[in-house]
Amino acid sequence: MADDDTTGDNSLFHEAVKGARPLKIEPQHVAKTHPKPIAKQFIRDEKQALRDSLSDDFYPAHELESGEELLYLRSGQSPSILSKLRRGFWVVQAQIDLHGLISDEARLYVAEFLSDCKKRNIRCVRIVHGKGLGSRNREPVLKHKLRSWLMQRDEVIAYAQAKPEDGGSGAVIVLLKA
Repeated sequence: MADDDTTGDNSLFHEAVKGARPLKIEPQHVAKTHPKPIAKQFIRDEKQALRDSLSDDFYPAHELESGEELLYLRSGQSPSILSKLRRGFWVVQAQIDLHGLISDEARLYVAEFLSDCKKRNIRCVRIVHGKGLGSRNREPVLKHKLRSWLMQRDEVIAYAQAKPEDGGSGAVIVLLKA
C-alpha cells in the first residue's frame, strides 16, 4: 500500500509540473572559505620586538632637560616646535595613563600605544606617568624611564611637560611624525 501512495504522489507531482520549463541559470559554485590563519608566533615576535625596542639604559647627550621638567627635541627639528608644543598648539588626540604599572608593563604599554598612534596617523598624545608619590622613595620612576623610552622612538619629534591643567609634572605631551 505504501508503494501505491508513493506512485500516486509521483503522478500528482508530475501532473503539477507538466508544463514547467527549467530556468536558464548557471549553477553557482560556492567557494569554501576558510578563516585566515592566525600567525601566533608572528604576534608574539611583534610584542617581543616592541618590548625590546625601548631600553631603560638609553642616555642621549642631546637632552634639553632643565631640572625636573621633561623637554626633548629631535635633532634637526626647529626649536619653534618645542615652544608650540609647550603652549598647547597641537590638540591632544589620544592619551594613556601609566599609574599603577610596573616598569616592564609601562614600557610595553607605551610601545604599543605609540605604534597604534603611528598606524592611526595620530600626531599629538599625552602620556600620564604620575609624580611618583605612590612609589618607593616617593620618586617618579616612570617619569625618568619614559624620557629615555620616548627618545628611542623614531616617530617622536618632541615632547614637553604638560601644562598644569593637563597633568603638569605628572604628564608629558608628545608630538609624533605625520
